[in-house]
Amino acid sequence: MTRAEAKERNRRALLDAAFQVVSRDGYRARLDEIAERADLTTGAIYSLFGSKDGLVVALVADYLRPYYEEIEQAVPAGLDLLEAVDAFARYYRRSCDAPDALSGLSLQITLLDMALHDPELGAQLAASIRSQEKHLVALFTGRSHEGGVVTSQQAQRLTTALRALFVGLSQGVPLGLAPGADEQYFADTARALASGMSLIDHDAGAL
Repeated sequence: MTRAEAKERNRRALLDAAFQVVSRDGYRARLDEIAERADLTTGAIYSLFGSKDGLVVALVADYLRPYYEEIEQAVPAGLDLLEAVDAFARYYRRSCDAPDALSGLSLQITLLDMALHDPELGAQLAASIRSQEKHLVALFTGRSHEGGVVTSQQAQRLTTALRALFVGLSQGVPLGLAPGADEQYFADTARALASGMSLIDHDAGAL
């Protein structure tokens, strides 16, 4: 194994261990337990991530990256805006039934708790999530809608609204707070939101 391969193996082991410990313990997660689970030392955490906060931010990026890659495959080019929103909504609902859905929900709630306890970490997490959301903005930008074309500013507004909608719904599904919220419900709700909101671009006006 080369040095680069060993480094990546250690990085992967620490991220996997951090997912388990952080999801369970939140801001109380201990670096020594994470390192022990990865069969490494805390020194490896500082060497690879710089700090506990650096590990948590890397964990979020690692968790979200494949999610956005799958979305890009689930929402093909050539669809208009509402068709793209429909496909995205259906993908999001299917993700609620994935084997790791409860672990993902636990991590989501835990990260919010961590951000509330540590504003500096919260700012870093927000920046990481916004960076990942650029994939969604790019996914909706340029789609046709009501005789126009969605700009990046309009896609950003829509992405913010859809994220708020789906975070709430996806938390309700496993908790039993969203009865009847099947794939069609997600799609209908998302379409209604995209159709009803004026995707205002303050420079170019509304679509």
